[in-house]
Amino acid sequence: MEDKKFAILIDSENISSKYISAVMDEMTKHGIATYRRIYGDWTSSQAKNWKPYLAENSITPIQQFNNTVGKNSTDSALIIDAMDILYTGRVDGFCIVSSDGDFTRLASRLRESGMLVIGMGEEKTPRSFRAACSQFTVLENLIDAEEEELAVEEVVSSKNGKTKKTASKQKDTAKESTVISKEVIESAIINIITENENKDKETGLAEIGSRLINKYPDFDTRNYGYSLLSRFLEEVPSLELVKTENKGINVRVKANVESRGEITSYMKQLVKKQGEKGMGVNELSNKVHQKYTRFNIKDYGYSQFTKFLQSIPELEIFEDGSGRKRVKSTD
Repeated sequence: MEDKKFAILIDSENISSKYISAVMDEMTKHGIATYRRIYGDWTSSQAKNWKPYLAENSITPIQQFNNTVGKNSTDSALIIDAMDILYTGRVDGFCIVSSDGDFTRLASRLRESGMLVIGMGEEKTPRSFRAACSQFTVLENLIDAEEEELAVEEVVSSKNGKTKKTASKQKDTAKESTVISKEVIESAIINIITENENKDKETGLAEIGSRLINKYPDFDTRNYGYSLLSRFLEEVPSLELVKTENKGINVRVKANVESRGEITSYMKQLVKKQGEKGMGVNELSNKVHQKYTRFNIKDYGYSQFTKFLQSIPELEIFEDGSGRKRVKSTD
């Protein structure tokens, strides 16, 4: 199959030059870079950091003077070039390298035209731009671990009173604020598996990876300290990996430690104690979650807690005078 052709467009004013080699290496996973352009004011002193990398990576610098103080003049030049390239019909996708949220609309517009849009930016990149891309990669994840340590040490040595430990902690805190929580990812995976089970299908590792990126363009196992999706999933408590006969890997939800019978018995006991007045459905749900911390209604084949209750013959759901749902025992 022929490799996809990409235009790599780099905003030099919103990322560091130290990432450029890693960006070019990462793009080899997606296809061939037929356009390689970087935008900035090359007459400024700041631009000198970029010059050694341009010839080495065959990147064409596009001059854009800063005519207005405080404005990023590269935005308009990059956007105009992107639309010109789009209309040539010579590429299958774009890689926009920037941490600037102003490129959100450009990414959306390119996707609307059927383009694959790979976004790359630092951890500070706004979620709006991340979500607008087909796939988004955090640049810090592309740097080798040893290089990251050296970078932190350089920051420490240049600022009095800051320790390496403090710098690392600040970086980790910033990352946590932008990365999707593992709990959200876990819930999304369980939904995928449940949907497939309803269609009598097994869920493969590759499908999990593909659908997570479709839902969360900036999902990357490297955000959580893993190099492989399989390693990441092995650490998710509710999931297990199963090897197939053809050496593939399927993902499934682990059988709950607590049986359905045990949970059902506990709920009937709680409700019966309340007598004829019964118990609020939300209150009952909270008590079940408090006792069984890993309880997930979807593990039992239901999308709603009330549906689960309706399946228990000894319990009956009704509405009180305020229209709130309650449940009582029919024993």
